Amino acid sequence: MICTQGLGYHYAGGASLRFPDVAVAQGATLLLSGPSGCGKSTWLALMAGLVRPTSGQLVVAGQALHDLDPVATDAWRASTIGFLPQKLHLSAALTVRQNLALAQWAAGLAEDPAAIDAALTALGVKEFAGRKPAQLSGGQAQRVALARAVLQKPKVILADEPSASLDDAAAADAVALLLATARAQSATLVIATHDARVAALLAADTADRAGLQHLQLLRNPP
Repeated sequence: MICTQGLGYHYAGGASLRFPDVAVAQGATLLLSGPSGCGKSTWLALMAGLVRPTSGQLVVAGQALHDLDPVATDAWRASTIGFLPQKLHLSAALTVRQNLALAQWAAGLAEDPAAIDAALTALGVKEFAGRKPAQLSGGQAQRVALARAVLQKPKVILADEPSASLDDAAAADAVALLLATARAQSATLVIATHDARVAALLAADTADRAGLQHLQLLRNPP
């Protein structure tokens, strides 16, 4: 679950952002929309504990983030949050398998080949385990990045502009993949986008409609 009250963030020497309150049940889907520059990426960073709010309260997956020190926050993020960034950040020098092993190492965990195989199989890219990112199509690379994000079976999946630069068919595949993965893991899913196609795809997904919420941000909150 995600619950915020009076959440705000101030950039040093820059803008102050204030966000609407939200309460999202575990396993539900939240569409975070708004134009570029309205604070969607900042909101995701707050949910992942990558930055701390300058005002308000924030609880994610039952954890009040202000109660954690930086080391505990890193450990919590590794076990709780799956992040699919707009830029996938797959290491070009490593194979697909090594990219996932690197994610385990970064989380302070021992390499778990069985878990890596399970994640790659679930996302349909196990056959590419020995390839490097440059040898993958855009859709295959996105599946690998999602496998990396859900490797530890997170309680919350955060996706930042997952349909960016995709045609209609690929965008539909990306949204369907996120929904199916979140359901399979009973994870809360947040999709941040300014792409109107994503809202339409989520609304058309009848199996998810009861659990769909929408948080719209403004470029210049009042």
